[in-house]
Amino acid sequence: MLDDKKRSSTLVIHIANPRGFCAGVDRAIEMVELALKKWGPPIYVRHEIVHNKHVVNDLTEKGAIFVDSLDECPSDRPVLFSAHGVPKSVPEKAKSRQMIYVDATCPLVTKVHNEIKRFYEKGYQIIMIGHKDHPETIGTMGQLPKDAVLLVENKDQVKKINPKNIKKLAYVTQTTLSVDDTKEIAEALNIRFPEIENPKKEDICYATTNRQEEVKKIVGKVDMFLVVGSENSSNSQRLVDVAKSGGCKEAYLIEDKTKINWEKLSKIKSLGLTSGASAPDHLVQEVIKSIQNKFKTKIISDTTRKELIEFKVPPILR
Repeated sequence: MLDDKKRSSTLVIHIANPRGFCAGVDRAIEMVELALKKWGPPIYVRHEIVHNKHVVNDLTEKGAIFVDSLDECPSDRPVLFSAHGVPKSVPEKAKSRQMIYVDATCPLVTKVHNEIKRFYEKGYQIIMIGHKDHPETIGTMGQLPKDAVLLVENKDQVKKINPKNIKKLAYVTQTTLSVDDTKEIAEALNIRFPEIENPKKEDICYATTNRQEEVKKIVGKVDMFLVVGSENSSNSQRLVDVAKSGGCKEAYLIEDKTKINWEKLSKIKSLGLTSGASAPDHLVQEVIKSIQNKFKTKIISDTTRKELIEFKVPPILR
């Protein structure tokens, strides 16, 4: 372990930019806060509004109650649906119970929902590239009847699926996947099913893509990469994967400054630092300050592009 004295050599920290909150996460958190102002606590949120423990804890303190099922919500209090989206059965059930509900699904996820509905209406069977138990995948597949959507998680599964009609196939993807892995799976689908309909636009969201591209640009310059984010955050996990794929074996996901491995950090000369799209930037700043308290540092801010996208909250909360 390090002692309280700073080491003599300088640790170079490459800070990724863009990083942290995306427009969909900003909007979802704002919606919970506006709902609390409008209706007062408690308000209920089905599933974590975004996948970050610190965000969830902060909103819990303000009066939000997070639940796994609509059955846990009383009918006389408002409920919000998380940014990841929900199966269509959830708002239908809320309507049947005459509940006030607000849908905080990210507009980019809603785009995928609308996409699979259009394909289905034209008689297509849909293949979804995604992670089986992720709430976004569950929500997207839940827009259609059970057998209308087939799930593939990797290239090997492409060989095993048996669609009803290979001439009426289309695919969509979860928005928070690895760009490179998804490209490989999509290529495998197009090879096996040459007539498959591809999405008109990339389903993987701009923020996921931008953060992964930024990691790729930094990874060759550093000995270690830290990604600030929660374990259950798909987009944060993918940033670690991208760093490792780029040749940085010492790539780790950390929840916050308390999870820094100081022994490993003491052995390196350069560090890459970013955060997932659901991680608040104050967590990154706290990581930096903690490192600066122990090491001499040189900060290099790497910027590839600025993100100017904003999503409006629905009229019910304005």
